[in-house]
Amino acid sequence: MTPRIPIADDFPSNVTVVISYPGSHDTTPPPTSAQKPGATQRAQNILILLHGLGDTATKFASFGRALNLPETICITVQAPTPLPSSFIDLPGGGYHWGNDVVFNNDNDARTEGALAMDAGFDRARSLLVKDVVTDTLVKKHGYKLRDIMFLGFGQGGMAALDAARELGLHPPVESEMPVAARMESSAVPWTPSSASAREGRGKVGDRQYHASLSGVVSFGAAYPLSASTVAGSGTKDKTPVLLLAGRDDGSSAVTDTALKRTRDVFEFVEIHRWNRRGDGMPKSREDMLPVMQFFARRLKSRKGVPDGAIELT
Repeated sequence: MTPRIPIADDFPSNVTVVISYPGSHDTTPPPTSAQKPGATQRAQNILILLHGLGDTATKFASFGRALNLPETICITVQAPTPLPSSFIDLPGGGYHWGNDVVFNNDNDARTEGALAMDAGFDRARSLLVKDVVTDTLVKKHGYKLRDIMFLGFGQGGMAALDAARELGLHPPVESEMPVAARMESSAVPWTPSSASAREGRGKVGDRQYHASLSGVVSFGAAYPLSASTVAGSGTKDKTPVLLLAGRDDGSSAVTDTALKRTRDVFEFVEIHRWNRRGDGMPKSREDMLPVMQFFARRLKSRKGVPDGAIELT
């Protein structure tokens, strides 16, 4: 099944998204072959962008458009809860991913009394895992988890890592397994047990397949302390993770403890620290280099591949 190109109206009414398409400078989807003979819709990848605390999807979507990634649809999702107007004085307001507005109480003069990024992610998890990925991208449009990557900033990075873990434990469909494995074991039907399905695992003969996303890129945030760090049946999540942060001099939110917590949950975690104080977003081509290298490794491409070819993984 060739994935169908999503548009904003395909998402539930409680989900606010801004979508950028490859080769388009605005939110206009590319023409279908029915609308324009010979037109092709090469969109092998979905990059879901999650803004930081107090931002909006409209503003953060400019980052996705600037990436201009080939064969990749960028979907910027807005956090579900608006911040009270007393906390943000900007046109259009701002939104947050937490269960509630929580203030830091960490005895650190630099952050004491500021809004806390880690405020629980139950509401955000439901929106991202169920409404965005499972019900819309996977079940309605035919994408697989391997086609989908998250990118988040600050609190959005925490929400992305939390959602990735949940999708690994509870994959959207039981048939989330490599084509090659299905072909190799055609004589042995793949029937995951209820336990393995809950844990995000299926069996092909004596092999196990662990459902995972294409990857997660998180700027200035690690796996949240409020989320569960218990790996299903002792198995870490297979989704590759790239963390980007400032120098490890006490000014970064990605501390050694936070990094260890992330590695307790995800098997493949790479960290790149910029030579500057504090975290934030990339400010130069040099800052973006590890991100683009991660994209090059993890995003799929069908350039030069004949139509009808089958991918063996």
